[in-house]
Amino acid sequence: MYDRILLPTDGSDAADRAVEQAINLADTYDARLYVISIVDQTAIPPDVRADMLYEELQQEGEQAVDDIERRARDAGIDVRTSIPRGTPYRTILDFADDHDIDLIVMGTHGRRGIDRYLLGSVTEKIVRLSERPVLTVRMDEPS
Repeated sequence: MYDRILLPTDGSDAADRAVEQAINLADTYDARLYVISIVDQTAIPPDVRADMLYEELQQEGEQAVDDIERRARDAGIDVRTSIPRGTPYRTILDFADDHDIDLIVMGTHGRRGIDRYLLGSVTEKIVRLSERPVLTVRMDEPS
C-alpha cells in the first residue's frame, strides 16, 4: 500500500509524535521513510545576516533528522534524510512529487506560535493542497 513515506519535521513535540506513527507505518508496509527538515527561507528578514541564521537553522534541521534517522534504523527501516531550503509547505509538496511519495505523515502543531493562527499552519496547507494522502498526528493536550 505504501512504499515511500514522507515525514517532514521541525523537531517539535508534535513532530515527535508523528515520528512514532511514520516508523510504525514504514515497518508495517516495509516502506522507505524519507525524513526532511526545511530550512525556512521565509523566516529570515532581508535586513539581517542571513548566512549565520541559515547555518543555525541547518544545524537544528540536522539534529532533528539525525535523531529520527537513528530511531528508524534501530527499527530496521530504510531511511533517507534531507534538509532542503525553501518555503516549508511548498518544499514539502515538491519533495513529495519529486520522490513519488505515497503518504505524508505530519504533526498537527509545530513551532510556529502565533504565525500558525495568522497564516495557517504548514500542516493545514499540506492537507489542503496535497494530491497525496496526508496522515495528521494530533499532539496530546497538556493535562
